[in-house]
Amino acid sequence: MFSKIQINKSTENYSQQIEQIKNKLNNADAVVIGAGAGLSTSAGFTYSGERFYRHFSDFAEKYGITDMYSGGFYPFPDKETFWAWWSRHIWFNRYIKAPKPVYDDLLKLAQDKNYFVLTTNVDHQFQMAGFDKERLFYTQGDYGLFQCSVPCHKKTYDNYDTVVSMIEQQEDMKVPTELIPRCPVCGKPMTINLRSDDKFVEDEGWHRAAERYNSFINENKSKNIVYLELGVGGNTPVIIKYPFWQLTAQNENASYICVNLGESYCPDEIIDQSICVNADIGKVINDLN
Repeated sequence: MFSKIQINKSTENYSQQIEQIKNKLNNADAVVIGAGAGLSTSAGFTYSGERFYRHFSDFAEKYGITDMYSGGFYPFPDKETFWAWWSRHIWFNRYIKAPKPVYDDLLKLAQDKNYFVLTTNVDHQFQMAGFDKERLFYTQGDYGLFQCSVPCHKKTYDNYDTVVSMIEQQEDMKVPTELIPRCPVCGKPMTINLRSDDKFVEDEGWHRAAERYNSFINENKSKNIVYLELGVGGNTPVIIKYPFWQLTAQNENASYICVNLGESYCPDEIIDQSICVNADIGKVINDLN
């Protein structure tokens, strides 16, 4: 078990780190990309500031909401208002391509390599950039899917058409009542396929992706493998960060690369196998290309 007391931060020169990472990636038998919210933030998917007020100024004025993240937990007075908020949130954070080409640049870096992506992001930006969907595992869900809120069955539903209708028809921060999604099986309200409690639906697609990811790890975990962690914070370290540390420690041929502005570190146990870069992810990926 890794202890936070043993965590060290890298002090190497940035240019040296870029060259070291290039060398690691060019010589790797396999690359596992672990992506957190920091990657999408670097690509321009910011949840506060100008971008928030551009799309949610009416909600900010009426309800005092200050950012998209906290707005997702707001106790709206009715389902019509709830879905007015969430249809906008889904549209601007799932169906719109990120404003900066960070994901496109990452694909250039990975496309000629034996790679797999493990991500907690739910914004679909990897597929929008052209990553092979058979090499992606979205562990925490997808903004583009509905599920039963109960849930009464383990199936998810594409929400594009419904979200578009909600965007087009909402007035005064409310959607028409007839657009509120209901489960086709039990009739209870639908919700978004996001892992926030024990009601999260892991559908057939989720399980197939999990199997592909686990197979990739098992096939390559003893080889010259690079665990490239991008923008993973401390909210859910058990999904990407801790497993990457453990897999690196178990294989002397493995390398752990962490890129995260303000939060780049590794434990002492793998310090000699690690490169930790405290810089903007978009800049690092651009420099690597």
